[in-house]
Amino acid sequence: MTRLTGTGLTLGYDRRTIAADLDVTIPDKGFTVIVGPNACGKSTLLRALARLLKPSAGSVVLDGRPIAEWPAKKLARTLGLLPQSSIAPEGITVADLVARGRYPHQGLLRQWSRDDERVVDESMAATGVQDLAARAVDELSGGQRQRVWIAMALAQETPLLLLDEPTTFLDIAHQIEVLDLCARLHEEGRTVVAVLHDLNHAARYATHLIAMRDGRIVAAGDPCEIVTSELVEDVFGLPCQVIDCPETGTPLVVPAARTRAVTAP
Repeated sequence: MTRLTGTGLTLGYDRRTIAADLDVTIPDKGFTVIVGPNACGKSTLLRALARLLKPSAGSVVLDGRPIAEWPAKKLARTLGLLPQSSIAPEGITVADLVARGRYPHQGLLRQWSRDDERVVDESMAATGVQDLAARAVDELSGGQRQRVWIAMALAQETPLLLLDEPTTFLDIAHQIEVLDLCARLHEEGRTVVAVLHDLNHAARYATHLIAMRDGRIVAAGDPCEIVTSELVEDVFGLPCQVIDCPETGTPLVVPAARTRAVTAP
């Protein structure tokens, strides 16, 4: 059964429509990546799927039930979210921020446990921030903070994980580390949905790709089947060739070469 779907979604802010009549299906236990040019509605769609944005029309359904009807704490145990921009409380340490990911698992009859401690440690280790545990989050670089927020999302231990531009602020090595981590989570059985800017990264890691332009879904499916030079030019306005990546065999977008000016002898 598909766990997360959106039907007839119209989304926007302050009476300004960003996307209209969207139908989206998130394959269960897949790694779905949403791509498209700036301001096409990628993050808006992700916010609606995470119940951060109420559709003006249509509905999001999680496990057969409208997501709007889910109790907040139960939803937080089922669906984790890394938003595009996050602000940590002033002076909070890395370990304390990551530990907040365990909040949905606490209750009157269940307080902090050794299992919670283990999950926090494993989440920090997975994102490479263990050595920063005692540091204040507001003292860290942008890339370090991004990995801390990802660690907090991992600590929620939700079967669905939504990530809005998780590679923002990261250098190329850490981008690959984070995407490898997402791929590993997917292979372990989690459903992962991410918004990415880099189409080659998306095609390399995604099992399901959603391409958006101007607030609508242009194509959706296996990257090996839908990523073509025609699609890239249609969505991004970029003339290119699409070849097989020599490392993975996945589609690799090679932009057309710039025409060089001919200099008179």
